[in-house]
Amino acid sequence: MSELRILESDPLRDRLTGLHSMESARLRLEDWLYRDGQGGDGPCVHALLLGLRRIDALNLAYGTATGDAALIRVAARISRFAAQELDGQWLAARSGGANFIVLANEACSRERWQLFAEQLADQTARPLGTDEGALRLSPRVALLRGLAGDDAESLLDRLGQTLAQMQRQQGRRIAWADGESNRPGRTAARLEADLLKALDRDEIEIVFQPQFTVAGNALSGAEALARWNHPKLGRIGAGALFSIAEQADHVVPLSRHIARRALECANSWPEHLRLSLNVTSSDLAGTGFADGLRELVAESGLAPTRLTLEVTEQALIADIQLAERSLRNLAQTGIRIALDDFGAGFCNFRYLKLLPLHYLKLDRSMVDGITSDKRDLAVLRAIVAMARALDLDVIAEGVETEGQRVLLGEEGCLLYQGFLMAQPMSATDFQALAES
Repeated sequence: MSELRILESDPLRDRLTGLHSMESARLRLEDWLYRDGQGGDGPCVHALLLGLRRIDALNLAYGTATGDAALIRVAARISRFAAQELDGQWLAARSGGANFIVLANEACSRERWQLFAEQLADQTARPLGTDEGALRLSPRVALLRGLAGDDAESLLDRLGQTLAQMQRQQGRRIAWADGESNRPGRTAARLEADLLKALDRDEIEIVFQPQFTVAGNALSGAEALARWNHPKLGRIGAGALFSIAEQADHVVPLSRHIARRALECANSWPEHLRLSLNVTSSDLAGTGFADGLRELVAESGLAPTRLTLEVTEQALIADIQLAERSLRNLAQTGIRIALDDFGAGFCNFRYLKLLPLHYLKLDRSMVDGITSDKRDLAVLRAIVAMARALDLDVIAEGVETEGQRVLLGEEGCLLYQGFLMAQPMSATDFQALAES
């Protein structure tokens, strides 16, 4: 099934990926730089330019259709990661060819912006599933913080020159383009050590992404997400947080901390609301995962029937048999299982047969174009029809417009989440929403 989609002509959108165009990015950047120049407590405008090496070789070897499919996948990863990690206003655009730009308008330290760039590079370097098999592309990232007197053209020009220099070099993946030397930030080892202390100091905050019924917009529950409120680097989102935890081999303690805190919060919600927890590959690799989670649920007092576990295909790859046993063990207690990010990977349909699933959770890339692209809508209909045949309900994420919600309802989706109704919020704010 091809992922290619060509959008209707729109000067503010890239026709291949659906991201913003460079014209749109330039206009937004000019506006933010102007506002930043009117006063403030320091640079709030941040930018990075990500370029993919080897795209020409990929086009030559497999054809431009495969290369375009890879660019669409990368665009979806960039949007998803930015949505998870950035608090303020942000924009992702395609700069032409295999180059992408991310702009952010939020208070952010230099170290935090570099950490974001490093994690984004890691995300885009992951293997891409295509009809030709798993492919890898090599990202290079130029980044900067807007300075007093900057204009959009000079800022974009500096990013472009820095990226061009990096593309001619070997090994260097991240470079600053703001005229300053690349001062080393906190080392990975220091961040890893900080993480263990953060668990003890309660710096890991649990926030909740509300979920609603497609029909009626009734609150149905929430997905628990983690944020690290680092005392010096500021807020670190879930993607970077788990990447640091993986490097430090702290994923399981972190997951357990998140589950315990989220379960405690959910137990005070109205009884009709459900909690969704994300399950990692490290969780599923442990033979004691099911028993440990059952203990946490029992300690919290939350009924197992109010809990959903969201597991991605990536988390299942290591040992599908062990994962199947653990999830089936938990499903027998009344816990429901969702296959998360459906459509974002190169789905192995064997998982649909093996696992005790109750939901398919559509990746935001499966929702973005359904109101404007006939093929996107056809893919959605095919997925919903398959889910119905398997007696599974469908959850959509990344819903941003009323048109998307209405169409999802017409096609038979049950639940949705996205900025249309609510962004991730604190436990206190979600409690207030639940009781309103």
